[in-house]
Amino acid sequence: MDTANQETPAISFELFPPKTEKGMEKLKAVVSRLNTLKPEYFSVTYGAGGSTQERTFATVDWLRGQGIDTAPHLSCIGTDKDEILEILKRYQTQGIRRIVALRGDLPSGSGLGGLGELNFANELVALVRQSFGNDFHIEVAAYPEFHPQAENAHQDLDNFKRKVESGAHGAITQYFYNADAYWRFLDDCKQRGIEIPIIPGIMPITNYSSLARFSDACGAEIPRWIRKRLESYGDDLDSIQQFGAEVVTTLCRQLLDGGAPGLHFYTMNQSASVMQICAALGLPDGATAS
Repeated sequence: MDTANQETPAISFELFPPKTEKGMEKLKAVVSRLNTLKPEYFSVTYGAGGSTQERTFATVDWLRGQGIDTAPHLSCIGTDKDEILEILKRYQTQGIRRIVALRGDLPSGSGLGGLGELNFANELVALVRQSFGNDFHIEVAAYPEFHPQAENAHQDLDNFKRKVESGAHGAITQYFYNADAYWRFLDDCKQRGIEIPIIPGIMPITNYSSLARFSDACGAEIPRWIRKRLESYGDDLDSIQQFGAEVVTTLCRQLLDGGAPGLHFYTMNQSASVMQICAALGLPDGATAS
């Protein structure tokens, strides 16, 4: 998986469906700016059922209408097989050839099992492959610092291997700020015979309080030295964002220099920090920071 000699590493961006018309107009402007960076695709997060799902479809429809390669997220918790297959047929008709297959968030207070026909991401991957062959390139989630609901590291790695063996073509990681966690995860995967490309997920740092809250919930570690520096800036958002851009740019450079096959940015529907980081990295090829 060493791609250190590639001239232009693949980059991609995650979006979430806006809740309002105003939010959608803002997203369109963000996509227009980010698209100048020549991403491989934009992914769109997914909520099962109701208006959340419809917002996902609306965002995907708009992106495809612009001729933009799109990778919708698809989760299986609480969704039956027939509905999943109908969604996939819709995407197939739109010319979508990549999806991100996820278990999805468990309903509050529920345990594993008994939530529908499919309860785990490997089951969703198997359904897609059995029903559509190689029509979709399937990305799955990976956790270098391990899933917060996993009993231990070995269990989490075994769960990841099941997704790969079910037919996943590639993986995108949860975000992290310690490159060693990623390299060790790759080593662990190699020992288990896992050879699919594993793309680092990158979260720009723009707001410390929201990042800390989200990281505590999803199990992503913010190293102590980064936390302390961010805390020292208080409400000084300019300083937080500048320091954050330096930290994340350095992390991305380490990952690309070490052979990571690309970068997947969790944009939070914002463009400025992502564009600053990519410019500092010279992405796309030849770009410079302004």
